[in-house]
Amino acid sequence: MTEMVYGAVPERGGEPVLPRWWRTIDKWTMSCVLILFGIGLLLGLASSPPLASRNGFDPFHYVERQALFGVLALIAMLLTSMMSPTLVRRLAVLGFLASFVALVFLPVFGTDFGKGAVRWYSLGFASVQPSEFLKPGFVVVAAWLIAASHEINGPPGRLWSFALCMAIVLMLVMQPDFGQACLVLFGWGVMYFVAGAPMVLLVGMAGAVVLGGMLAYSNSDHFARRIDGFLNPDVDPTTQLGYATNAIREGGLFGVGVGEGHVKWSLPDAHTDFIIAVAAEEYGLILVLVVIALYTMIVVRSLMRLMRERDMFIRLAGTGLACMFGVQAMINMGVAVRLLPAKGMTLPFVSYGGSSLIAGGIAVGMLLAFTRSRPQGELGDILRGRG
Repeated sequence: MTEMVYGAVPERGGEPVLPRWWRTIDKWTMSCVLILFGIGLLLGLASSPPLASRNGFDPFHYVERQALFGVLALIAMLLTSMMSPTLVRRLAVLGFLASFVALVFLPVFGTDFGKGAVRWYSLGFASVQPSEFLKPGFVVVAAWLIAASHEINGPPGRLWSFALCMAIVLMLVMQPDFGQACLVLFGWGVMYFVAGAPMVLLVGMAGAVVLGGMLAYSNSDHFARRIDGFLNPDVDPTTQLGYATNAIREGGLFGVGVGEGHVKWSLPDAHTDFIIAVAAEEYGLILVLVVIALYTMIVVRSLMRLMRERDMFIRLAGTGLACMFGVQAMINMGVAVRLLPAKGMTLPFVSYGGSSLIAGGIAVGMLLAFTRSRPQGELGDILRGRG
């Protein structure tokens, strides 16, 4: 549709793939991701040995696995970022279909690993969480449907994408996984808003979310316990939130010192959901601010580059991926400081977790592919010989 309106804009002919990729990629965003992964390994060295000792593994068992999964994630990110938006869309559709089917059969063949929520498939040597791979695929598919609905005689893509979103949210709530459900709903809402949704509809959706939360509180003990714990002004010091809050308080501005923290010996999820508490205790507020700045840089730079994009599908998909990435990080850190109820959500590229790391690599690879510099048919492109 864009080419019909503005005309096709050819790129430099005959340029090899790698030089063209390096010239057009957002190097700042890619650098921030690499730094986050390095920080994750650093914090894994501090947080995972106590858990490895309790489970009878070598002290750096989880760090080695995180490094392995991280390398696979970075390879997936780089390969995906080299693809064209059309190829990304095609592969995302296939990945979404596979993840959707896996999510459907999760209640039958999945396991909860004693955590009270059936979210994983156990493969023996590893586990897979389908919802992590579903998120980037859903964003791309929903963006494609919404963009198609703006074409003349196009399909009712908005309605289809909403129905798909509701089906996914319902399956996630049944696990229960309210955090991922909210994240999927948020990603769809952002894309729908960017595509020109009326404010009245968005306000109505917000009201529906509040009503859904009230119903979940009344009918789900799992959800009610987390909300009650969040609203309780007195934090039980023997809970995960209590340990995390105390660790952040003890860390202060510069931390207690490398390896001197105590929260990693008390928190069972110190290397995953509450890894920011380990960072705050041992390295202080300084490292936490660095981590926040890195996530902010990724989101802001991606959105700024997408503002120049004329293709609606690319603009919607990139916006959904960037906002979902940033909000997931915000939720994880917000839980640790009691700004939000406990969600069981990882910190992208920092927390331990094979599914989270690899799916995050694919998602950021898609984002890098969508934010690559492309000729937009503008005067500056023509003067630079790109038009």
